[in-house]
Amino acid sequence: MAAKADLVILNGKVLTMDSARPRASAVALAGGLILAVGSTEDIRALAAPGARVIDAAGGTVMPGFIDSHVHLFQGSAALEFMDMSGAETADEAARTIRAYAGANPDEPMIFGVSTIYGLMDGRNPTRHDLDAILSDRPLALLSPDIHTVWANTLALRQAGLLHGAPVPEGSVIVMEAGGNATGELQETGAFGPILKLNRTGGRDMLGYVTGTEPEPPATEEERAADRRLIAKGLAHAASHGITTMHNMDGNFYQLELLSDLDASGDLKCRMQVPFHLKNYDPLDRLEEAAEMHRRYTGDRVWSGRVKMFMDGVIDTHTAWMTRPYPGTDTVGEPVFEPEHFNEACRRIDAAGLQISVHSIGDLATRRVLDGYAAARAANGRRDARHRIEHIEVIHPDDLPRLKELDVVASLQPRHSALGDYFPLIPQGTLLHDDQYPYAFAWQRIRDTGTPVIFSTDWPVIPVDPMRSIQCAVAPLDPGAPWDVRPQSLMDTLASYTSGNAWVEFNEGRKGQLVPGQMGDVVVLTHDIEALAPDQIHTARAMVTICGGQITYSG
Repeated sequence: MAAKADLVILNGKVLTMDSARPRASAVALAGGLILAVGSTEDIRALAAPGARVIDAAGGTVMPGFIDSHVHLFQGSAALEFMDMSGAETADEAARTIRAYAGANPDEPMIFGVSTIYGLMDGRNPTRHDLDAILSDRPLALLSPDIHTVWANTLALRQAGLLHGAPVPEGSVIVMEAGGNATGELQETGAFGPILKLNRTGGRDMLGYVTGTEPEPPATEEERAADRRLIAKGLAHAASHGITTMHNMDGNFYQLELLSDLDASGDLKCRMQVPFHLKNYDPLDRLEEAAEMHRRYTGDRVWSGRVKMFMDGVIDTHTAWMTRPYPGTDTVGEPVFEPEHFNEACRRIDAAGLQISVHSIGDLATRRVLDGYAAARAANGRRDARHRIEHIEVIHPDDLPRLKELDVVASLQPRHSALGDYFPLIPQGTLLHDDQYPYAFAWQRIRDTGTPVIFSTDWPVIPVDPMRSIQCAVAPLDPGAPWDVRPQSLMDTLASYTSGNAWVEFNEGRKGQLVPGQMGDVVVLTHDIEALAPDQIHTARAMVTICGGQITYSG
């Protein structure tokens, strides 16, 4: 007797992401896997008595979204910290901070997320600005890109940073002329001590700041609180149609928490967690990365990757550029010195692990490519699928090197200044005119034949694939010196599904609606192919299914 389905989705516009059979109208699942794809009539006939039936009502049905660059623990915590995203002026910031502080009298530090650069009516806040808003409680504000913190005097004093402190290369405590900190802390090596003051004790960002374990070890009460927080973040991601996420920070602690959630049935998204190698770490720490890979190999929680940073961000001039920023003599600075980075790449590659590196500036990307070339020269060519994260500016000479070195471009459409979230970059400020065509040049990169995968970088931006898809398909076009090249809808969807399955070495197992593949599916409220490009964001997840289990139903 033919197998029967325990869940069927009928009356949909099915996009399978499989070129052999790209479209259908219904999908059957059984035992957590895709059983069949076909017509509504044929799939209805496969339903077992009592099977769950979902009427897609003409909406798109496709593989569950895979968000290939997130910070889960931070994103989860950001759902509960003070949200500064609506504050765009000094007065709005003051109202938001004072209202939150008044409503949360027991908060050990008032901690705001998604704080825009230029918050003080065009300039960044100082400790004095923040003292004028709140001086009797520690206060710190985190930028949207998670690369800068602004703190008031009390927070700086409690963190031991008011008079400066030693920081690793690539991090900066900005100082006043008199020898005190201004309140601006650039990069994790500078603001790590501030995070320890907040409600989570900094555990939510520990995998990002140091990649080490909580010290002292988390109590059982703290672990329970962290599991609750992460479960909330996973449910939030599932509500946007996401069934897998690739974390971009990591430690054993996060893997333990995720495994606990999996065991209790509360893991609503599959999670890959990397080992995070910092520039000050001895390279012998890479044995921990190998141990992570040995210990965590499941379909729902796994490792197998090493994350590094090569530079910072454009806004603070910490992204590493081939020439000085307009009107300055600074080019940013590397997080890793070239030979140190090259040796790290050689060792990681030799261990059979995947590499992903944060790289924003054009010189940073060049040096990452050099590191991958060094690994290939030392170890030989293999199917490594090493990734570069962001590539916000690339030098035209380096475009062909991406394909030559088999690099994967891991990009975030909504990071682009041509998207709907961050402001345009005015001429003469952060980019030279001839750099604009090679800034956020997603289609240029795709045209080289380089594999392109998409993500959000949550909580840098909200974990909403539909907004990111729209930004790729229908970017703003402000005219010269920009050179705007929209991407096709199907290329974009592939970069959020089958492409992201491929980069995690799961092609043929997930990322497509094909019999035998994992039962990860999203049903959308609209037929996205019928929507105008600038209306794609109106489609939402109606139902999310991970491993045959409904993880969200709106």
